[in-house]
Amino acid sequence: MFSEFKDFIAKGNVMDMAVGIIIGAAFTAIVSSLVADLINPIIGLFTGGLDFTNNYVVLAGTVPEGASLEAAREAGASVFAWGSFVMAVINFLIIAFVVFMLVRYVNKVKAAAEKPEEVAPEVESGPSELDVLLEIRDSLKKA
Repeated sequence: MFSEFKDFIAKGNVMDMAVGIIIGAAFTAIVSSLVADLINPIIGLFTGGLDFTNNYVVLAGTVPEGASLEAAREAGASVFAWGSFVMAVINFLIIAFVVFMLVRYVNKVKAAAEKPEEVAPEVESGPSELDVLLEIRDSLKKA
């Protein structure tokens, strides 16, 4: 059983998958930073700082008026944090769009690299040397 597992791990596909997961985790950090630090502030400029994160409904317990979501949770109240979910969906859509644009660009570059070089059209250059010699021979035979 151990040898089968060792053979499974030694296969290239598993190693490729492991490298992909590691790179994917690092790429996720980069894209998340891109969205949180660069794109969301720009969107905030156009939407007037729209942020639903602290919007919630208290289901049970008491919370001081105007308290943040974190303060409501620390007070032990049961809250329905719909704002956090809305912001998570918005962030997901932004991240998905950024990843789509990156993959689209990579696919264009890959397609351009795989595109075969254009072959020049064949130009007719007339009869070959052999054709001319055969024609001369035939004309001498007739004479």
